[in-house]
Amino acid sequence: MQITHVEVTPVELKLSVPYRALYEEQIEHAALIFVRIDTQDGRSAWGCAAFDPLLTGETMEQVLRACRRCAARALDLNPLNTEFALAELEPLTSGAPSALCAFDIAFHDLLGLAAGLPLHRLLGGYRYRIRTSITVGIAPINETVELARLRARQGFRILKLKGGLDPEEDVRRVNAVHTALPELTLRLDADQGYGARQALAVARALAGKIEMLEQPTPANDLSMLREVRELSRVPVLASQSVLGPESALDIASQRAAHGMSIKLSTCGGIARGRQIDAIARAARMATMVGCLNEPALLIAAGLAFALSSPNVAYGDLDGHFDLIDDPTVAGFRFEEGWLVATDTPGLGCRVEL
Repeated sequence: MQITHVEVTPVELKLSVPYRALYEEQIEHAALIFVRIDTQDGRSAWGCAAFDPLLTGETMEQVLRACRRCAARALDLNPLNTEFALAELEPLTSGAPSALCAFDIAFHDLLGLAAGLPLHRLLGGYRYRIRTSITVGIAPINETVELARLRARQGFRILKLKGGLDPEEDVRRVNAVHTALPELTLRLDADQGYGARQALAVARALAGKIEMLEQPTPANDLSMLREVRELSRVPVLASQSVLGPESALDIASQRAAHGMSIKLSTCGGIARGRQIDAIARAARMATMVGCLNEPALLIAAGLAFALSSPNVAYGDLDGHFDLIDDPTVAGFRFEEGWLVATDTPGLGCRVEL
């Protein structure tokens, strides 16, 4: 298959519901770069780069340059030789894993289109739907409860509360939501904000009320994370600690968490995500497929990956719900908290830019 043209388009989209996280006062928009690949036989495939500068250190300029380098190189590659093509692009995306992710996703989209199969089936086809959480940002207790009620009315059955600023306040917020909406499943994401003692105190206080505690301690301190995992009364997931297969291997070898969150944008795409999942599976650690603030195109890729593996126990694929003017026309559906795939080949999405 011959690539004839690659288009790289930066876009900034606003959020309809801005929110606060530990590391940022107000998250109001998402900076994205869409990639369209056209082939000689008339097919077009799409990828997208979404990035978090505070997590990976990427900037828009850096990712844009990497995408343009990859676009030039891709013209000489057969995208159906996916492993070779990605190996050729990897050196061009050093320090910009989201750029590698964009081309990884586009190549996998082309694979599905060429095979006439939806990507989740091409990758393994373990299931056709998964439940997703939706994030509730840091806010006063009353506002947190109201936001939780809004999400429940929208059909969500799993809420992920952001925390990390004040452990005691986090416990009060979770308890308030649990009291108001006892039928919902709750998760708490501390975004690296706790010390070991604080994390264990929160886990004791919320045992039986939260499904998991995500990244309670600093990402670069696996010994502290392991201390929490060993004594915690709730499952502990590593998130910001997971940046690629190498870091996943460190977490697995040290038994530093009960599971790992995999974000395609931060690890470099589906191929690397599958490597992380394989490491976790061999270590008998569950995985969660997560996301950044990102369009439905990227969510479709994360969904295909999540549906392909029996080791994926949790979905956290909510990054598109509040994006205003997302150019993606998604093929998957949202039904009472479930993301449901269709049998449209490839990612099953159109992008109208």
